[in-house]
Amino acid sequence: MLRTTVRKQRGSIAASSVLNRLILGAVVLGIGLLAATLVALSTGPVAIPFTDTLSALLDWAGFGESSASNTQQAVIENIRIPRVLLALGAGAGLGVAGVTMQGLFRNPLADPGIIGVSAGGALGAVIAIAAGLAATSTLFLPLFAFIGAGAATVIVFMVGIAAGGRVSMASLLLAGVAVSSFFGAITSAVIILTADLEAQRQMVFWLAGGIEGARWESVRIVLPIVLVGIAVLIAFARDLNLLLVGEDEARSLGVRVGLVRGVLLGIAALLTGTAVAFTGTIAFVGLVVPHSIRLIIGPDHRALLPLSALGGGLFLLIADTLARNVASPVEIRVGIITALTGAPFFLFLLIRQRTRTGLL
Repeated sequence: MLRTTVRKQRGSIAASSVLNRLILGAVVLGIGLLAATLVALSTGPVAIPFTDTLSALLDWAGFGESSASNTQQAVIENIRIPRVLLALGAGAGLGVAGVTMQGLFRNPLADPGIIGVSAGGALGAVIAIAAGLAATSTLFLPLFAFIGAGAATVIVFMVGIAAGGRVSMASLLLAGVAVSSFFGAITSAVIILTADLEAQRQMVFWLAGGIEGARWESVRIVLPIVLVGIAVLIAFARDLNLLLVGEDEARSLGVRVGLVRGVLLGIAALLTGTAVAFTGTIAFVGLVVPHSIRLIIGPDHRALLPLSALGGGLFLLIADTLARNVASPVEIRVGIITALTGAPFFLFLLIRQRTRTGLL
């Protein structure tokens, strides 16, 4: 009886600690998101004073009257707000997918692209451009990218399913590497064999990742998928915590390991595929953000998942704002910004992990 009481008290204290960290993190990241959003909406080729931006936002939301000119109002509503929302949605999806992958593989170096989803999306997009379909309708490119991402996911899962219908994480990882390499080779071949230089340029441009093509149509597709996907993953936060301890322990505590793992991987792949379909290949968001937040608040996924969603959105929004303004009026691809940030961080994690295991 005493042991049960002590265990309940410890559980209550732990839950309270997680809630406190979640609230504090959400407040800090929320303030950062508001500031970054205001800067993103105000800066660019058409500079808009912060006060006019704020009044335009309030007017767009139905409060007050805008002091911005008609041109500024149009730029904010039709170009910059969709771009900000797409950056927030894609970044949140990639951040949460990264947390999920790292938890399932029990490896802080895991990334959403690890199971070939990004490579599949890239191949689908390149095929759409090479076939001339991307010029026919703006929806063909994301549609083909999403189909490619889905095909890669199905192939990897089919290969990763071991005897008896159980998913082998080692086989899944190896299949992801193989599929990424194979799809990457086909993508390179398509680019090289395309005779249209403008199409080649568009392919390379898309592969570098970018959010300049954001429209309200894309926002209406991305945000619902991302929000529902994040909600599902947060609902499985406890199961993901138990899987970190070990599959046998999780199974003994009532977790249906096979089902949970399949759902988590499927949702992570869906989020990654959705982001890739509308933004191109943007690397390292799912690596840098989750690990940075984990270093601050700890490994509990009840706080780590929602905060990684906020952090991923903030990280990609800041990267996109830098991409637009660093060399204005020329725009740097946002994928280049995230890679320049993420690659050194990845090397740091790799060296740190090897040092801990005594391999360096």
